[in-house]
Amino acid sequence: MARIEVKHLRTLVALRDCGSLVDAAQQVHLTQSALSHQLKELEDRLGQPVVIRKSKPLKFTKGGERLLQLAEQVLPAVEQAEQDIVRLAEGKQGRLHIAIECHSCFDWLMPTIDEYREDWPDVEIDLISGFNFDPLPALARAELDLVITSDPQNLPGIRYIPLFQYEALLCVAKHHPLTKKPVILPQDLAGETLITYPVEHARLDIFKYFLLPANVQPAHTRTAELTIMIIQLVASGRGVCALPNWGITDYLEKGYVVARSLGDDGIWANLYAAIREDQAESPYMEEFINTARLCSQQNLRGILAVAPEDDPAA
Repeated sequence: MARIEVKHLRTLVALRDCGSLVDAAQQVHLTQSALSHQLKELEDRLGQPVVIRKSKPLKFTKGGERLLQLAEQVLPAVEQAEQDIVRLAEGKQGRLHIAIECHSCFDWLMPTIDEYREDWPDVEIDLISGFNFDPLPALARAELDLVITSDPQNLPGIRYIPLFQYEALLCVAKHHPLTKKPVILPQDLAGETLITYPVEHARLDIFKYFLLPANVQPAHTRTAELTIMIIQLVASGRGVCALPNWGITDYLEKGYVVARSLGDDGIWANLYAAIREDQAESPYMEEFINTARLCSQQNLRGILAVAPEDDPAA
C-alpha cells in the first residue's frame, strides 16, 4: 500500500488553508473525528508527525511542509486529469489528426477548422498532407483520425462519409486549341502533356473515369504538389490539367486559364471524409463532419450536396 494517497494531500492542503481541524474537516466533507483518524493514519505510515498539534494556527513539521510541496505539484494534475476524463466521457475532448489528399482542400478546410475550434477548443487538431504516404491504411492503423479523399479504398473498419459532389474540369491555356471545343473527349488528350498531383494515375479522376476506360494515355505526364504551380504551368502552355471545379474558380475569374467539361456529361465525383467505424458516433467527430459540410456549401461554388443515404460508397 502506498504510504501517501491523494486524499492525504487534499487533507493537508485543507489544514493549511483553514488553520484548524474543525474548518478543514468541513472543507473536505469529513467529520473532525474522521479527519483526525486520517491524519494519524498518514503519520503512522510515515513514522513521523506532519503537523504540530495544539498550534494556532496549525503549523507543519518539515515533513508536513514537504508534503504540501508535493500536493501543490500533484493535485492540480489530478484535478486536470479528472476534468479531462469527464470531457472524454461527454465526447467534448479527443484527437483529430487529419490527412488531405489534395492541396486545394486547404481553401475550405482551414475555415472549417477555424469555425470548429470555436466550439470544440479541447479537441487536438493536426493537419498533414497525404502526398508522401498512403493515408488510408494509416487511418486503419489509428495513426490518423480522418482523411479527406476522393478515392475510397475497401478497407475493413473504414467508413466513407460524402461531404459534397464536384465536377473535374480540364484546364488549358487561354490560347490552347482545345478552347475551341465545348466538350473534351479522351482522344483529345492523346497528344497532350497532362500535369497532375504526385498521385498514382489510377487514383486520379481523369485517369480513373475518363482516360483509362477509353484506353487512352496522354503523350506525357508531369507532376506538381501545389495547385498554383499546376495552374502556372498550364497558363504558360506547358501542359493541361484536370482539377475540381471548386478549386479553380478564382483562376478562371482572373482569366489565367480556360476550363472545359470532360465528356458530354462531365466527370462528377464525391469528396469524402474517411473515418474509422469506432469513431463514427463520437460527438466531436460528428460535429467536425457537419461543420465541414456546412462550410463547403457556404464557401465553394459549383458543388452539389450529397446525402449519405444517396451515396453508394457510404
